[in-house]
Parts: sequence; C-alpha cells; structure tokens
Amino acid sequence: MKIAVYGAYGYQGNLVVAELSRRGIDTVLVGRNVARLQSVGTPDAERRVADTDDHDGLVAAFRGAEAVINCAGPFTVSGIPVIHAAVAAGCHYVDTSGEQLYLKQVFDTFSSDTGVTIVPGANDDCLPGDLIAALAAARVAPVEEVVIALDLTRGTSTPSRGTLRSALANLESFTTGGEVYDGGQWRPGVPVRRTSMIFPGSPEPVPVVKFALPGVATAPRHLPANWVEGVARAELVPAFSSVTPDLIDSLPEGPTAEHRRTTKFVIVVHALGTDGRRARGVVEGTDTYGTTAVIAVEAARRLAADPPRPGALAPAQAYDPTDFLNFLAPHAVTWTVEQF
Repeated sequence: MKIAVYGAYGYQGNLVVAELSRRGIDTVLVGRNVARLQSVGTPDAERRVADTDDHDGLVAAFRGAEAVINCAGPFTVSGIPVIHAAVAAGCHYVDTSGEQLYLKQVFDTFSSDTGVTIVPGANDDCLPGDLIAALAAARVAPVEEVVIALDLTRGTSTPSRGTLRSALANLESFTTGGEVYDGGQWRPGVPVRRTSMIFPGSPEPVPVVKFALPGVATAPRHLPANWVEGVARAELVPAFSSVTPDLIDSLPEGPTAEHRRTTKFVIVVHALGTDGRRARGVVEGTDTYGTTAVIAVEAARRLAADPPRPGALAPAQAYDPTDFLNFLAPHAVTWTVEQF
C-alpha cells in the first residue's frame, strides 16, 4: 500500500508523515516547495513536487498511490483542485479540513461517478463527531433534531499557523456561526435552538453559541433529520474573530508535543427522536493535532484496503462508526452513547 501526503511539510502534514512511518506504510511526500520537502520524512522517502494550480503535475505526483491525504489548507482556497487530481489519478482521498463551507462544496461538486471514494474532514472534530452523531441518532430513530457541540481546552497549547490561516480564510463563517440544516436545506443566518449545554465535568449547563462545525455539513448526508445545528462553548468564538495575518506570522509553526498533550477536546451530540426520545453521544480526547494524524492515516488506509462505494461520503457513510471509534481507544479517545 502506498499513500501520498499533499502538504507533507506543513505542521499537520509532518505529523501525518510521522504516523505513516510509525505504521510502516509506504509514503509519497508531495508539496509545492522542493527545499521544504527535503526537511520532512526519511532521507530515502519518495518526493514529488506539484502545485495546486498544476493539475497535470498533481495527477503525476499522486499516480501509483492508492490514497491521498491532503493536509494543505486553507481548503476553501485550494482543496477542490487537489481532489480533482486525486480522482484523475485513481486515488481515494481524505483531508484534514474542518472548514464547514468547504465540506459542503465537496459534497456539491463530487458525485458517485468519481470512481474513487472522497472523505473530507478526517480530523479530530469532524470524523468522530459524525460517527457519534450516527450512533446517537440510531438510538432514537427516526430522528427529528441533532445538536453537535464542541468544547475545547487548549491548556498551554496554541493553534498552528495552518489552523489560523484556515480560520482567516473562513472568518465570516466562523464569526457568524456558519449554517444550520433546516428542513432539507443548509441555511446561513438562522439562530440555533440550543443556548446552553452540559459537558462532561461541568454539572451545570454552560453557555454555547452557534459555531461552524463541520458535522453540520456531514451529518445530514446520512441522518434524515429535519434540523442539525452546531454549537460551541461561548469562549471559543472570540479567539477566531481576533485572527489577523500579523498574529499568524508572530506565532511558531505549531505547538510542541508537550504543549499538544495539554489540549483536550469534547464532542457532545444530542439526538431527539420524532417520538420525543433522546440520546446523548460523547467523544473525548487529547492532542488535537496528534489525534488528527492518527485519524487521517487510518481513514486513508481503510479506503485503500477496503473501499466503500465511490463518491463523496460523510465519515459515517464510509466507515463503521463503532469500529472506527474503538480503533481510537489506544490513542486516548473515549466515547459513550446513552438513551434517556
């Protein structure tokens, strides 16, 4: 098996390359800059140079690989050309994007005639959030409403430059809260219904606000819910609204491994059945960037080893939710689903 990594020398790309090496998977390192490609991976690693505006070069760079992992954001700016190249090269595709509008664009652009499987959002937020949403909704099916909530504690860690560049490219979406899924359509400018949430470790409800979570773009692909919304602990939103190019340039490329370990993420999904039954799913983990590397590599490996149907799929359409979440257990990710 051979997997190509686009954006291999970026902060997240480095972690993905290291995870592929740890698992002994043959890797092709792909990026725009020759010198920076030499700085990542083993000395004998295969390296290929291609830019997002060079379709033929990208196709040639990906050819011979079973799958591509795209780590080069902002995906809203450059993700679609990389997918077109992967499709042309006959490679399955995953990326590490958490950009809600980009994910919607992927599903709108690529249909079942691609010949390969495309799974955007293989990161610490979208993939486990989508999988736990499927499991919670199954407890109360048929489902009427799904609320996806995020709580993130960074500790001593700061976001990577790549994360902040993606936030800057999607600033309006982040500051306005993105879209909700309402009666069969995604709608911007619609207020959420949930204004508080009980997260693990907080016995009392805490304020939440509308947030552009990627799960709002993926969950309605497989859940026949009338309403899907994304919310986050209220303190997260101001951090995104203050991002500027100067701030990004002043920060290191990304947090150290020690600082990454202080990061904790919690995804809570509430599902309401049409008959009033309720279910709650929770995923908890640490080290968002390290966990994303594990998720992206496993997501690509599974597509290469046992491809599901072709086309753009949400994570819960491409993978068995229980099996994938259980795979993450050795990587400090826990999950539960309960009906009440």
